[in-house]
Amino acid sequence: MNKMSWSPVLLGTGIVIALMGLALGAGGLWLIVLGGSWYYLLAGLGFLLTAYLLVTARPAALWVFAIVVAGTLIWALWEVGLDWWPLGARGGVVFLIGLFLLTPWVRRALRAGSDNPPSAARAAPPRVSAFRGAGLPLSAILGVALVVAIASWFTDPHTIEGTAPEARARVSPDALGVPAGEWHAYGRTGYGQRYSPLNQITPANVGNLEVAWTYRTGDMRGQPGDPEETTFQVTPLKIGNRLFLCTPHQDVIALDATTGQQIWRYEPQVRGELALQHLTCRGLSYYPGNGATAAAPAAPPAPRTAAAEPVPDLPVAATASTQTAPECDAKLFMPTADGRLIAINPENGAVCANFGGGTGQINLWRNMPNVKPGAYYSTSPPVVARGLIIVGGTVLDNVSTNEQSGVIRAFDVNTGALVWNWDSGNPDVTAPIGPDETYVPNSPNSWTISSVDEELGMIYVPLGNQPPDQWGGNRSENVDRFSSSVVALDIATGQLRWVFQTVHHDLWDYDVPSQPSLVTLTVGGQNVPALVQPTKQGELYVLDRRSGQPILPVTEKPAPQGAAEGDRTAPTQPVSALSFDPPPLKESDMWGATLFDQLACRIAFKQLRYEGRYTPPSLQGTLVYPGNFGVFNWGSIAVDPERQIAFTTPAYLAFVSQLVPRQDDTTLYVQGEERPESSLPALNENFGAPFAVKLYAFTSPLGIPCQAPPWGYVAAADLTTGQIIWQHKNGTTRDASPVPLPLPLGVPNLGGPIMTAGGVAFLSGTIDYYVRAYDVSNGRQLWEDRLPAGGQATPMTYTGEDGRQYLLVVAGGHGSLGTKAGDYVIAYALPKQ
Repeated sequence: MNKMSWSPVLLGTGIVIALMGLALGAGGLWLIVLGGSWYYLLAGLGFLLTAYLLVTARPAALWVFAIVVAGTLIWALWEVGLDWWPLGARGGVVFLIGLFLLTPWVRRALRAGSDNPPSAARAAPPRVSAFRGAGLPLSAILGVALVVAIASWFTDPHTIEGTAPEARARVSPDALGVPAGEWHAYGRTGYGQRYSPLNQITPANVGNLEVAWTYRTGDMRGQPGDPEETTFQVTPLKIGNRLFLCTPHQDVIALDATTGQQIWRYEPQVRGELALQHLTCRGLSYYPGNGATAAAPAAPPAPRTAAAEPVPDLPVAATASTQTAPECDAKLFMPTADGRLIAINPENGAVCANFGGGTGQINLWRNMPNVKPGAYYSTSPPVVARGLIIVGGTVLDNVSTNEQSGVIRAFDVNTGALVWNWDSGNPDVTAPIGPDETYVPNSPNSWTISSVDEELGMIYVPLGNQPPDQWGGNRSENVDRFSSSVVALDIATGQLRWVFQTVHHDLWDYDVPSQPSLVTLTVGGQNVPALVQPTKQGELYVLDRRSGQPILPVTEKPAPQGAAEGDRTAPTQPVSALSFDPPPLKESDMWGATLFDQLACRIAFKQLRYEGRYTPPSLQGTLVYPGNFGVFNWGSIAVDPERQIAFTTPAYLAFVSQLVPRQDDTTLYVQGEERPESSLPALNENFGAPFAVKLYAFTSPLGIPCQAPPWGYVAAADLTTGQIIWQHKNGTTRDASPVPLPLPLGVPNLGGPIMTAGGVAFLSGTIDYYVRAYDVSNGRQLWEDRLPAGGQATPMTYTGEDGRQYLLVVAGGHGSLGTKAGDYVIAYALPKQ
């Protein structure tokens, strides 16, 4: 008997394919047990049979694998249609194996596919060809697969094409008293539109933009005591010919707006050893000064001879190394990470001694419960309105049930005297608190930016949730009323005018993250003062800002039930007629770079609790989609008041929320040995609550999102009708993958857009390092420029002394996103004529 002749090529190929088949088969069987697709088990069996036939050198291996390829193609088209990236993930490995099986090395080894070698008496078996016999079916189906792939390259089911309307109203270029070439507040004006009336840069010439100057602050993340989320998120102000900005470590800098030269720099000497969850400064606030003073408070606070808790010994703003101005008319206001609000002279950077009783600052820890420096401060710029500086603040998220108050306070803009305080835990009493009292602990806070309508006399405050975010069994009636809402407060008194709740009994960290945008809309032939509120879950609520009543319909829809022990869920949740909420995830939405990590994602998906949006957190782990990263976050949207449209940047990432029972108030259940350094807080431990929480992005074993791309878009919406006008995926994977391939998948964005009267929108916040320009009319990308670091800030635009319109971009990166750190302030302009 002749021995079988083993081919090293076939043996090696067969072993590899067999291992793949075992992985697919075992994983596929597990998936079937979980109620998932049968494809992977069947494909695994096909791989194993192919491997056996290869090792035994039988040409039938090509026939069997042709069936595997055909089955894969049919299954993939049935699940996702002509959508290239999901198709590629399903069929890429199978297609490449099929090509390899048709190479001469494999076919030549298969040519002698018989137990006995050919003898002189017998003719040699025919050569296996790629185009006849056993190779023909495999070649044919690979050709069909290639045609399908090419067809999918020209098909984008995620794109919405359309054209935005032309101007439907005319708005004064110096609306609200801000000169057209300036930028006086975070959103340019108190309306928070992020819209500039400048029109020098247009779709026709934006491609000619070039760097005019670059300034480096010298302030980088990575210093001792920095939390992971140390970020450079500032949007500078432009007043006169000066730019004013703050750095992550709280320095305040004035630059010449035309040349980028530093004029002055103020260092507030922030104390160390802070319990920081975030370290950032999104911007400064500006008071132009005119001698106006706020009305005296209804009940002037008594001298602060005592307090319910000790006020921390914070640095004094005016030190020997700091210039002091005895009196300031115009002022900049800087909130610091150690809980101060400092008034600064914009002319020279001197501290204004006539503010804060001669110190130039207010200590925001006064009357605050649970004093722990760094655990409370204002990461976002306060609001200046009617002679008041109105301040909110962030508290530590998911650390304990004994945190600070989310109180909103109004101080006299010239003296720093407390005029009113509105605490959502005690909402009816707004007269200044007494010296021996404290605000309500753990009341919902406002960590983002508010907007203001001085004509109507209201400030619009987005509110967060009470920690812990994922368990609300002990929440009070007031907490449940105000959590995750936008509230309108009377500027003069702080009294509540109206409240609109975006999530009932929030268990998903869906706090309201974005500054509302105020705009006058033409509805039914009438001009209606509107407020547009973006949310993490993708809603754009369009409300009458006089009353809080919806302009576009809001419908209460049934929500999944079954909260953790001791908690409850709201029976319904509000959904706006204008929504970027994605469709619920399905098993077929799972993705991966290969067939194998996609299988792992399918198994993970089936193991999690998921009944659509608002599925309650659970012990087994709940899929939260959209995740708490948000469809929209603090970058908000841009609103064109003339076209009455919004330029938006929806992002889509799923997260996992898993409750972990706590047995005591000291053990680190979710951080374990990864204890935070120094005074940094133990995040997600929820000391005092019955559960800690594990929170993490829903990713594959390779670290990429488990749900299929796109993960980020740019889109325009008509605010009068609720129609999404156009939508395009945005950004590449160049800076988000181990191999820097600029695959145009559409990536998440953190940082807001701006729009201009020239018909161009700008955005720098994508996780690839680019600033981009878009045609507002149709969303087409017009221009991009590579940034030296992550651009997670909102750009702004202004006019320099040379008459040119400048685009200003801050590139400093974001710690928890992992984008590259930097300290860059970059100005672009068209070439000088």
